[in-house]
This record gives sequence, C-alpha cells and structure tokens, in this order.
Amino acid sequence: MDDNGTTVQLDKLIDEFQLEKIYIPEDASEILIHRSDVMRPGLPLIGFFDHFDNTRIQVIGKMEMLYLIQLSDEEQRTSLTDFFSKNPVTVVVTHNMDIPENMIEIASYFEVPLLRSAESTSTFMAALIASLNVYLAPCITRHGVLVEVYGEGILILGDSGVGKSETAIELIKRGHRLIADDAVEIKRVSKKTLVGSAPPIIRYYVELRGIGIVDVRRIFGMGAVKETEKIDMIVNLEPWVNGKMYDRMGLDSEYTDILGIKIPTTTIPVKPGRNLAIILEIAAMNSRQKRMGYNTAEEFNKKLMGEMGIDEF
Repeated sequence: MDDNGTTVQLDKLIDEFQLEKIYIPEDASEILIHRSDVMRPGLPLIGFFDHFDNTRIQVIGKMEMLYLIQLSDEEQRTSLTDFFSKNPVTVVVTHNMDIPENMIEIASYFEVPLLRSAESTSTFMAALIASLNVYLAPCITRHGVLVEVYGEGILILGDSGVGKSETAIELIKRGHRLIADDAVEIKRVSKKTLVGSAPPIIRYYVELRGIGIVDVRRIFGMGAVKETEKIDMIVNLEPWVNGKMYDRMGLDSEYTDILGIKIPTTTIPVKPGRNLAIILEIAAMNSRQKRMGYNTAEEFNKKLMGEMGIDEF
C-alpha cells in the first residue's frame, strides 16, 4: 500500500508481535513506520539495490541467513555494510535464528533497529502485513452510529435528533452490539473492506437526549460492545415526508461511496410508531441473504411477472 500520511510507532509492533530487541537506536515510540508492504532483502544482500525501498521493514529469513553465513568474514561484512548503509527503517530476523556479531555491530553503527521473531518467515510476514494494513489504512470520520446486528455491521446515518442513538440502545437491549456512537472512524483495510471503530475517548458510550452519557459496557455488560466491525451496509434515517414516494419493493439498489468502496445503502423513513430496531434487524438479515445469493425482491418480482404473463427482458 502506498504511503498515505498515516504512521504506526515501532514499539506497537514490537509489543504486538513480541519481538526481541537486539538493537534499538532510540526510543522505539519515536521510530515511525508508514509503509504496509515489507521486503525480504535477498537481492540487496548480494549488492543489487535498484528499486530498494528503505521505508519498508526488511525481513531476514533462513535463505538470507544461510547465504550470509556461507560468505567469508570479509564478504559478509561488505554485504552487511552495503545493506545497512541504506538505512532500512527496521530489520527483523525470523525463526529465532542466531544473529552474527558483525550484523549487530553494523546495525548499531548505522543506527538501524534490529529485532528478532520466533515465528517462521511466512507466518510473521503475513501477520505483519495484515496488521500494518489496519494501522496504516486510509481513514475518515463520519457522524453516525455503528452497530453489529446478526453479524452484519450497520452504519446508521441521519441528521441529529432523528433517533440513531435511541435505535442503537434498543438494538443493544435485543442482544446486538455497539461499536461506535456519534463519531465513527472508518478505515479502508483492503480494496473491498471498510472497518469502523469509535475514537478511544468515546468508546462504549452513547449519548441519549434527556438522559445524558450512558456507559453501555457497564450497564449491559461486555457482550453488548465490540471494538471494531466491518461495515456491510448503511442505513439512512430520515423524517417521514407525507407524499414522498418510498421504495416499497426493494428492487432499487442504492450505494454510498466511502473511501472508494461502494456500500449497499437503505433509506428508512422515521415516524412515531415505527419500531426501528426490528426494521434494522430485518434489514440485516435481508442484507446477509442477498450476499448469499438470494434477493427476495427480485424473486417476488419474477413471480409477479409470471402471474401477469409478462416475460422478463
């Protein structure tokens, strides 16, 4: 993934992956990573540096280490000096392999962080890339509420006072989970996936007009909250307008573009007497059904056309 201005502190990765610090030149919290792709420096170790990107984390596995240890002391020192002189942001040795003393010495000389992982190279790289994709994903904040309903992530949007938070509380009472209220931080973690979370300061809280701030985790328990959730659909709540034509069949497909990803969107009119929690439960189940290949509206339309003797185009 290209650099988009976001960064992650190296110490977070050290803690997450339980990396052993062989050499750290400074406070790890001051070392910033801003590329999610990583590199195995096979070619650089033999002296080929065309297109070498020192902003990527470099991962040395068994193949690279076997190449280094079969070199003479002078050749090994030359290879490592050329490599570390390019100032890679961080170098990680996998498989808990023994690290040559001259590698530690040269890394220290050029002040390049040198770490060690007990994981295999493939396992470590896959987990590291997945984690970096989340840390460094493009991010925006939307005013709304994010809930998980029957495993579906529903982003509820609408004007202030339309009933987003009240609907979320009713859903929580019915056994569903809150991710964020009022402000939803949305990250594009892949070309097809958006993940939402709450800013740390308001995580697990809901604001209810007339009541104030409610701590959902303490009132309803740990099972009522979740830190992150994939956004599967968007529900726009809007005040009911008499005379406005609303979709009654569900044949029209509406989408909202967020960070370049189109999310299926439904507009639900709000008026006294409508149980929005039940409506959102049905919307969640219907959304999952569509993803599994069954569209109720289309099937009903086919039956209706058949009864009327009209062939589909």
